[in-house]
Order: sequence, then structure tokens, then C-alpha cells
Amino acid sequence: MRQDQIDLFMATNANNFPDCSKGSIRKALAECPEHRWPIIADMSFKNPVVALILSIFLGELGIDRFYIGNIGLGILKLITGGGCGVWWFIDLFLIMGSTRRVNYNKLAQVL
Repeated sequence: MRQDQIDLFMATNANNFPDCSKGSIRKALAECPEHRWPIIADMSFKNPVVALILSIFLGELGIDRFYIGNIGLGILKLITGGGCGVWWFIDLFLIMGSTRRVNYNKLAQVL
């Protein structure tokens, strides 16, 4: 891929990935064949801030986990009421990182 495409992708999506993986994403994008660029450019990623807001207001119902695609954990959180509030509280600190990891794994499957 061209450097300007990589820069554009990283400028628009950098907040959606873990900080420690941004260098490896740049490297993988540089080595990616040109015919995959339309697929990568059309990918949509979950916003970590939206996941946090969902966790604050609807976390006890597991909506935050459903949003990022963790259906099993979402159902478990829904059944237990957010682990009687304990799991909900812990997720307030972890949900943004989980969202970024899910986004990274989604991108890694395409690359």
C-alpha cells in the first residue's frame, strides 16, 4: 500500500486500536497487497468511547459487551446483573481496551 493511504487510515482509525499495536499495524499495511485496500478502507470499527458510554449507562445489562461482539459475555452479564454490579464496575475500566483489542483482531484477520 502507498504511504499516503496508510497515513490516512491511521489518522482516521488510530484511536480504535491499542497504542502498542500501531507500529505493527503500519508495518502490516505497508506489506499488504494493493488489491486488499478497498476491503480495509471499507471496514468499520467499534468506537471505544461509545463502548464506555454504553458501559456506564447499560453495562449491568451487558449492552457494552453485545456492542463489541462478545455475545456470550453479554448474555452472562445480563443474567447476573453485571455480576451483581461488581463486573459492571470493573468493565468501566476495561471496556475501552477490550474494544480496541476486538478492532485489532478484526483488522488482523484481513491483513
